[in-house]
Amino acid sequence: MDYSREDIFQIVEMQKAFFNTGKTLSIDFRIRQLRRLKKAVLAHENMILNALSKDLGRSYLEGYFCDIGSLILEINETIKGLRNWAKPETHFSGLHCFPSIITKVYKMPYGVTLIISPFNFPVLLSLGVLTASIAAGNTAVIKASSKSLNSTNIIQTIIAETFPSKYVTVLGGGHDIADFCLEQKFDKIFYTGSPKVGVHVLEMAAKNLTPAALELGGETGNWCIIRKDANIKDAARKIAFFKVLNSGQICININQVAVASEIADEFLIELKKAFRKQLGKDALNNPEYPHLIGKKAYNNCDKEVFAYKERIYYGGHGDPNSLKYEPTVIYPVDIDEDIVKKELFCPILPVVPFKDNEVEILIEKISSRQHGLALYIFTKDVKWAKKTMQKMQFGGGCINEVCLHMMVKGVPFNGVGHSGMGAYHGKWGFREFTHPQSVLIGSSGFNLSMREHPYDGKWKEVLIKFFER
Repeated sequence: MDYSREDIFQIVEMQKAFFNTGKTLSIDFRIRQLRRLKKAVLAHENMILNALSKDLGRSYLEGYFCDIGSLILEINETIKGLRNWAKPETHFSGLHCFPSIITKVYKMPYGVTLIISPFNFPVLLSLGVLTASIAAGNTAVIKASSKSLNSTNIIQTIIAETFPSKYVTVLGGGHDIADFCLEQKFDKIFYTGSPKVGVHVLEMAAKNLTPAALELGGETGNWCIIRKDANIKDAARKIAFFKVLNSGQICININQVAVASEIADEFLIELKKAFRKQLGKDALNNPEYPHLIGKKAYNNCDKEVFAYKERIYYGGHGDPNSLKYEPTVIYPVDIDEDIVKKELFCPILPVVPFKDNEVEILIEKISSRQHGLALYIFTKDVKWAKKTMQKMQFGGGCINEVCLHMMVKGVPFNGVGHSGMGAYHGKWGFREFTHPQSVLIGSSGFNLSMREHPYDGKWKEVLIKFFER
């Protein structure tokens, strides 16, 4: 279906009217909707997996693990915690407010929300964000990706069968539809995608003073640092798994590896073994290996590989018909080369050697660039790694592990600077889609006149300075 500006305006107005009925304020109502969403996703499990296979070449297990299973965990956590998260907070107002000593903080929904989701995890990154929006008591318009068309179609089917459009609706279409949405007066916008488009979203949101959360990829990439004391085989196995996952099309994926030169050769050998163990010798014909989302993504990957063809250590071949591209390791790469100054979003892995005793220079160099969405460090010196993590700016990360930080209950998933703003998952998503509203409960008795004119009494000065020190 093609949407016009007027169509989208009417959808937003319809949702505003529904929100204004106050129906979404009920916690019981929200929990019922979350349960309906969970039931609908599970009922359409096979259709979702088929769509993910068509769009991204995902195997059924990878599709379930990354999109369906992770979404169900998110919904379950939200249902379990929602009543506690939504409880009003009670605060002592302070003696300076006497006799009005009680203040409440209510967790209020914003209203009508816009969720713009990407192609790489089309179900999780649309319905997962919707989970937070519903939990907070909002209505939602989801602008799903036009690149993952089969997934967008099934998401539209699920939502249309589960919720009335005045509560939740899903729009397909391209950038023109997204811009039609951004022109409307939403109460909250949540965008997942590239930093370049994130700037555009923020500019459009600013015109209506609409608060926005941005979950972006690392503009200069997510680094993985491997010290010379690391368990090399373990690091190689985990890095290979992560780079193969979704063919590298993951916002928190390792964009480039910095490996201590003392162990670089050994690491590369283990990395090659790990790729072959997981995909076999012919990755392009492995049915479990996903493909790139489209021809443009494939061509960009191929062009990047061709520019570094003389330094290909492993891989380097693709199939333009299947859109599959081998995991491709490029070595050696200098830290100032172009390929490690941008997000690749494909199965290319540049490897940058450094001297282990100069690791602090490496850290300083990385820190001088735009903040990444993730950081990974492999070392036996966990104390050093913790200290390093606490002085660098990035969204989240792992020590001696990859990607699992985003699956931990109770912790936020977010970026910083060019990798995003705002946070979600569990209670953090609830907080992102609510605004705290402070309400002091006043008293009509025992009121002191010290705050009122005239101010000529010395006793007022004494009392005010006493209460407000």
